[in-house]
Amino acid sequence: MFWFGRKSRRLNLALQGGGAHGAFTWGVLDRLLEEPSIKFGWLSGTSAGAINATALAAGLAEDGPAGARAKLRAVWEAVIEAGSPELLRFNPFLLGLSRSQTMSQLGSMFSPYEFNPMGLDPLRTLIEAHIDFAKLRAVPDVDLLIAATDLATGRARLFRRHELTIEAVLASTCLPQLQHAVVIEGRAYWDGGFSANPDVLNLVRESPVGDTMLVLLNPIEKPERPRTARDIAAEVNRVTFSQPLLRDIAEITAIRGDRLGFFQRRNIRAERIARHRFHMIEAGDHTATLGAETKMRPDRGLLMMLHKAGRDEAHRWIERNLASIGRRSTVDLGARFLGPLQPLSGIETTDEIDRQQSEAEELAGKL
Repeated sequence: MFWFGRKSRRLNLALQGGGAHGAFTWGVLDRLLEEPSIKFGWLSGTSAGAINATALAAGLAEDGPAGARAKLRAVWEAVIEAGSPELLRFNPFLLGLSRSQTMSQLGSMFSPYEFNPMGLDPLRTLIEAHIDFAKLRAVPDVDLLIAATDLATGRARLFRRHELTIEAVLASTCLPQLQHAVVIEGRAYWDGGFSANPDVLNLVRESPVGDTMLVLLNPIEKPERPRTARDIAAEVNRVTFSQPLLRDIAEITAIRGDRLGFFQRRNIRAERIARHRFHMIEAGDHTATLGAETKMRPDRGLLMMLHKAGRDEAHRWIERNLASIGRRSTVDLGARFLGPLQPLSGIETTDEIDRQQSEAEELAGKL
């Protein structure tokens, strides 16, 4: 079912992982799906972002935007009812512990092969009840990049729409302290956040759509210093899961800063990256003050608060920036993420990037 037209404003989506905080992304998608002119290109997602991306694509395949909104709500309502923290597959006998500090300490004391020897996975049942993977694979309207980390190599594995299965989604959400590694075709996988959170570089290189919206759950910067063991562990996780995205943005910034365009003229994918338009909606103002343990406590009040926050942020973005889709970037990724440490730091704004690209093209025409 093709549900986009010629005059639509098309967006790729890159959806970050963040456990129960992924309800913010649900809210963002819920609002974007209400906008008639916004249609989606490719979806890149990791962990909770992978679940949001898969639910969105499955709903679109079944019944367009209305189906996608209903599918996302059904999945998140099921998460609330199941009480499965961070969309993870805990042993059902341990679900009670998940609502206390005991669960957050369990992974550091025992292996999941010890406290959950059967590898029981409530999330598998939840996803199977709501996602028709056969239909999803058969409908080419939206492509997917679902990231998991190959345990043997540490490299990202990106599962595409045509090969997507429930195992791929479970692999993308697999935190090794709490879950058995997910085995697909003889290879073991852990959470995609270790290697791509989310993958942006391949999304931009391969998608024919020229605009990408990043939806971020984790604050880009947290100036306060952690003092307790618990807070230090949380910050280690935040920093670790931030590195893949920072790596992608550093490479994108370097390519966009190729002032004379010599590299771009020799590489069609680099040229596509240099011309790509980026947009971003952040949850940081809403999640920065939440404790790390809230990612593992999807109580209804928290999730509905984050859902509303996501809708509100998306609404503000639409009011200010809808007309920019297809015309110009609304965020300078280099300045926002890399600051004064970014390579080729003379690039300061998206307008400056566009101006320098025009100069490079004019110079190239004279050579």
